Amino acid sequence: MNVEMSRSEQKRRMKQLEKLVAELSGLPSSVINQLPCAEEVRTLFHEAATMKGGTRNRHIKYITKLLKEEPVEELYTFLSERTGVALQEKKEFQEVEYLREALLSEAIEQYREARHNHLEFAENWPSSVAEAICREYPGIDRILLTRLAWMYARTRNRKHSRELFRLIRAAHEQALFHAKNNNDSKNGK
Repeated sequence: MNVEMSRSEQKRRMKQLEKLVAELSGLPSSVINQLPCAEEVRTLFHEAATMKGGTRNRHIKYITKLLKEEPVEELYTFLSERTGVALQEKKEFQEVEYLREALLSEAIEQYREARHNHLEFAENWPSSVAEAICREYPGIDRILLTRLAWMYARTRNRKHSRELFRLIRAAHEQALFHAKNNNDSKNGK
């Protein structure tokens, strides 16, 4: 998705990745051997498991830095299968929350700019964030997305923000459901 990420969002994602690394490095050696990652990263997890205190924390930060640019979805899935779904659900919640905040920020900025220039801020305003969300979740109602963001930008009524969150979350859950069904049908289940 091509939505520009704020510094605070980047920090949140790094903290989340660091939590993942800390949890994975706390797993038993036999489980670490099954991690879906490169052998060298697996070795680093084994090393972290034997460390304590500040040394362990620095090692976890090092592993986090290495994984920053790598796809880590398989590691989240692996951990959620081993330790429950809480971490995966939190990550998905934050992703939906991030999309909502990006859309609302864009709407507020458009509204301010329109008022400053004495222009009308229309319900069907052009939104690059809404377009990105629609590409990610093709079944989502783009008109409703921009309308809810438009209403929030004009009134700051949190009801519209919550509605927007529910809309994006439903589209996200639907995409997960379809992806799971596609995987099950490919695997003959």
